Amino acid sequence: MTSHACMNVHRQSLSSNRALSSRGRHTSLASNVACKRMAPPSKHASFAPVAASSRENAGRTQSGEVNPLYDIASIRAENQQKQAELKTTTQVAGTCPPQTPKSMLTNPAAIAVGLTLAAAGTKYILDKPSRTYQPGENTVGKEYNDWTDEGVLEYYWGEHIHLGYYTDEELAAGYKKKDFIDAKKDFVFEMLKWADVQNSPKTILDCGCGIGGTSRLLAKQFPDAKVIGITLSDSQVRRGTELAKEQGITNIEFRVMNALEMEFEDNSIDFVWACESGEHMPDKSAYVNEMVRVLKPGGNLAIATWCQREETPETPLTEEDNENLQFLYDEWAHPYFISFEEYARIMEATGTMEKVSGEDWVKNTLASWRHSIWVGVYDPWPVVFKGPWVWYKTVREIVTLERMHRAFDRGLMTYGMIKGTKKAAEL
Repeated sequence: MTSHACMNVHRQSLSSNRALSSRGRHTSLASNVACKRMAPPSKHASFAPVAASSRENAGRTQSGEVNPLYDIASIRAENQQKQAELKTTTQVAGTCPPQTPKSMLTNPAAIAVGLTLAAAGTKYILDKPSRTYQPGENTVGKEYNDWTDEGVLEYYWGEHIHLGYYTDEELAAGYKKKDFIDAKKDFVFEMLKWADVQNSPKTILDCGCGIGGTSRLLAKQFPDAKVIGITLSDSQVRRGTELAKEQGITNIEFRVMNALEMEFEDNSIDFVWACESGEHMPDKSAYVNEMVRVLKPGGNLAIATWCQREETPETPLTEEDNENLQFLYDEWAHPYFISFEEYARIMEATGTMEKVSGEDWVKNTLASWRHSIWVGVYDPWPVVFKGPWVWYKTVREIVTLERMHRAFDRGLMTYGMIKGTKKAAEL
């Protein structure tokens, strides 16, 4: 009771001092504030509200004007009073005050729950494909337009948007010791050697040319040939043309064209090259048949493409296999995959091809998937400066690259190489 009364007297004194002259008022206010700081009330003290008349008088000067300093002091005093009342109430009730955000941030259990929820949410988002192939909507062309215009893919993968080649010796020494872009160029040379082109071609078709890295390399290898690269992406055509001009290559051109309905005459191309374009084709038979159609008798056809393993009654695809394949279809706008054995059967079924064969090059190309991730880890700045949307897309690409690696590594996917020669025309 005595403590309570003392506090009321103290507050009434403070209200009276505030009503003095401006100079005296400031001096008294400072004195009282200092007094409060030096002698805080006992934690058992209760705080009676200040009378309305005293508060009203304390808020004005002798001239009747509202004291602007009073408002701030009054708000602070009221907040302190509410906090003290809340503390007293919870102590009396025997309960703990509610946790503040700061205490939650330092609570191990809360952190664990938050991280678990964040991880689950992230996994849910990344496991849900975002670029499903849509028939008739040029899904592939739109995606390649975006990748080309952003420039990130070209920065890391160079002019060749396909896997690289690593010799057995390079794999033994460590694939990361090899330049990632050089590995892609080496793939072109290895594939060209494997294609076994007998005659010096005068016309070469790069079916699914990307930004034209292989087209330009073939144009340099065969300077007397006319090289034509076709793609569904007008951005790739623009970029391929720019790079050819910069490099002074004149025996080359790029066109937007559907590989399933090509504009070339029958038997008009000496050498047809198709590297990693079959994956995107909604009709694999039409894809092979069109390339065979435009190929001249005696000409060579060489295909490199991602394939799924051969399915037989003895080795059917499991439910897990189908789920993994469906993700790979839907994340990078693939209609479906087939086996390289099936590609060979389609080629043979045309009745006009001979020396047809197929191989799996997964051993010497597998390292490309993780190598492409590491080059981004070593040099992240192009992505960092692109902003949040590219960050999100890059994370998705990393996840898909790793899932591709695992699918190829465990034999669900194969790297198909299929070739053949068109039979000579009958006399």
